[in-house]
Amino acid sequence: MRIPKLAYFNNKHFLALIGNVVIALVSVLTMSLLLRTMTKTDVGVWFLFLSVYGLADAVRYGFLTTGTVKFYAGSPPERANEVAGSVWVLAISVSLVLMAANLCLFPFMGMIKSEGTILIIKWFGITMLSSVVFNVTFWILFAKEDYVTILLLRSINSGAMIVILAIMAYFKKETLENVLIVNFLTNVLTSIVCIVLGHSKLETIVKRSRACIIELAQFGKYSMATNLTSNILGNANNFIITFMLGLPAVAVFSIPAKLMEIVEILLRTFVGTGMSGMAIAHNKGDMDGVTYISKKYAGMLTLLFIPIAIGGFFFADLAIWLLAGNKYAGTEAANIFRILLVMAIFYPIDRFNGVTLDIIHQPQVNFYKVIVMVTVNVVTTSLGIYLLKDVYGAALAAPFPLIAGLLFGYYYLKKHITYSFKGIIVTGYTEAKLLIAKGMVNFGLTKI
Repeated sequence: MRIPKLAYFNNKHFLALIGNVVIALVSVLTMSLLLRTMTKTDVGVWFLFLSVYGLADAVRYGFLTTGTVKFYAGSPPERANEVAGSVWVLAISVSLVLMAANLCLFPFMGMIKSEGTILIIKWFGITMLSSVVFNVTFWILFAKEDYVTILLLRSINSGAMIVILAIMAYFKKETLENVLIVNFLTNVLTSIVCIVLGHSKLETIVKRSRACIIELAQFGKYSMATNLTSNILGNANNFIITFMLGLPAVAVFSIPAKLMEIVEILLRTFVGTGMSGMAIAHNKGDMDGVTYISKKYAGMLTLLFIPIAIGGFFFADLAIWLLAGNKYAGTEAANIFRILLVMAIFYPIDRFNGVTLDIIHQPQVNFYKVIVMVTVNVVTTSLGIYLLKDVYGAALAAPFPLIAGLLFGYYYLKKHITYSFKGIIVTGYTEAKLLIAKGMVNFGLTKI
């Protein structure tokens, strides 16, 4: 077997995957470092801060990310600059609104006794503002499919933070406020690098147009609603389980859900690369190209997830033990993981249904799809727990919202493109064979 050429790995899928894996790894290392050096109270406040920040960022991210990729990718330079400039105006505006809302809480800080809550209020607004530049830069780079630069900038942002945190831990200076300061400074550092290297497109703000801003806002209101509703969908089970079964049951359910990050990394990678490809095709008026890319990625990932689900099914107990130790061995966690893995086979089709609806300018339908999923999820999870009186009720109810969303999206997509479940699998199988054949040639296992 010969060593494959480096060029074989220089493709957007591999680079995007490496980027997501690196960020996930750094996130785990950062979490491990904080858990070992900070008090439980401070760690709790830090994660609460991340939750509050994440919810607010979901507004900005949902409002502009898909729109940036959709309208920027594959556009002529003049149009691309107009889109970038308009995105900058909206991103700054949304960030300032969120910061203003945060400032409204400052007069009441004297009435708050929790130091953790005071720190969150103190740092939320400026942290939100500090991340504008590199967020907009990432959206533009996604549209341009420049995953090498994305990986570089992400490495600077996450790498700088973990290095500084490790130094602070060595000198025993890792207080909660210091962590918040480091988080802010690494955002500023990354933003400066984005501007200095010319990736931010900040200069295009003078190319903005009122028409484009309105167009982005009209599109973004639905994708923002979809993003927020998706966050609710992702957290609804925890709220229902807490209310009906208590916090220990939430822990049991959360462990297998955390293990599903393996699947999510693959999904996020190929959704990101597929979305930019579909946007380029759509902006060129190539609807056949949009359909082909959607079926290709959904089909290939579906086929890939089948062996992952089978392997995970047999090694579920080992996976739970590796993540959580003996404390959760023998609980419902392993079987819940098995149920979630079987469901994961259908994730790619559902996810690409939603992305394709956004790309073909049907974001309102994608929003309705998520609303249907949330409604079905709340009803079936509550009913399942009520009937079974344990966490299995939530796990066994989980397929119902997935099926509802998948069928809803499929029904509406067929009105706009030539689309079928059989076509998805056939296209995915054909593309997978071609990819494997190319890989075998590259590794010297067969000849052309």
